[in-house]
Amino acid sequence: MSAGSTWAGSHEYAATDVVHPSSVEEVAALVTAQPRVRALGTRHSFTDLADTPGVLIALDRLGDEPSLVGSRVRVPAGMRYGDLAVWLQERGRGLANLASLPHISVAGAVATGTHGSGVGNGSLATAVAALELVDGRGATVRLERGDADFDGAVVGLGALGIVTHLELDTEPTFEVSQTVHEGLAWPALLDGLDEVLSAAYSVSVFTRWTGSEVGQVWVKSRSGDPAVAGARPAPEQRHMIPGMSVDLTTPQLGVPGPWHERLPHFRLGFLPSSGEELQTEYLLPRARGAEALAALRPLAEDIAAVLHVTELRTIAADRLWLSGAYEQDSLAIHFTWHRTPSAVADLLPRLEERLLPLGARPHWGKVFSAQAADLAPLYPRWDDFRALADRYDPDRRFRNDWLAGSLAI
Repeated sequence: MSAGSTWAGSHEYAATDVVHPSSVEEVAALVTAQPRVRALGTRHSFTDLADTPGVLIALDRLGDEPSLVGSRVRVPAGMRYGDLAVWLQERGRGLANLASLPHISVAGAVATGTHGSGVGNGSLATAVAALELVDGRGATVRLERGDADFDGAVVGLGALGIVTHLELDTEPTFEVSQTVHEGLAWPALLDGLDEVLSAAYSVSVFTRWTGSEVGQVWVKSRSGDPAVAGARPAPEQRHMIPGMSVDLTTPQLGVPGPWHERLPHFRLGFLPSSGEELQTEYLLPRARGAEALAALRPLAEDIAAVLHVTELRTIAADRLWLSGAYEQDSLAIHFTWHRTPSAVADLLPRLEERLLPLGARPHWGKVFSAQAADLAPLYPRWDDFRALADRYDPDRRFRNDWLAGSLAI
């Protein structure tokens, strides 16, 4: 029986079966009964990260509703952020940050260090106050912020167990307005990168690298309609990828609306991004952002030949061991590629030879070339995480080829 593919068709799963437990007890029974298992979310990773030669445990039918306890919300792991956001909004609560796609599962996004944008906003994982997982022995483990293993377990890549529930910090609901700005010249961006990226609560810069102008600057504000020096507001709704329908994107033109209808770029229930694509992203120290962009500019034509669009975003530093923003305020350089695997694979080493020496860390859920030996020096708690994985999964039930190559575990 085929386990299907990732959402963009970038990887065909090799797993022998996909099961859909409806309780934590069923998850534990599956873990102890199977020699090799992995958790499966909404299939939004682009590689074999979530694959296994054994059984995939899909988390979409755990069944219980979210629940609010004070300012925290307890969420079943397989719930999509877009559905959670609607649930919270109906109860007057919100999340500080959302990714560009509301279609992704909470546990999958957290486990891979997925993020939104904003110089003061951490990744989605930084909202996690507690998590519950079934470890490699079939035991249910609860970790709260401040516990010794917590910072290592949150961005856990599925290596420690099957996460079944998470508790997230919330805040009172708020409104956001979104405006797209155009006409920004490359010298203005490189000379004033921090000013552009700090213009509002959340800022994303979209570019195809070629030409004298950068492209688009998407500005999401919680108060007013900030200007971007050297750019002008777009007169109508925009999509960041040429030729894609603007109906897929969240409302712009400075019209305020609920946080969950503005912080993502794409609307829930519609095709996100371009659909048939590959994605790559590197997070590097924000202080070296202009240097990194200047290093990539000589490759502009080669990048553009296989590119839909690049997005530049910021993420605040955190303490999560395998986070791309561990102990560094970060700039994320994201590439949405045409689904041309060989051409992308040829280009990635050329990007990484320029970016990894600047401290760039790849987004775990996307395609990259670097292997464990290249990555280990970039993560101060690398060996601690590998030891944690051995302790939580002594029989190596959750290991797969991706973990062997990327983390050497």
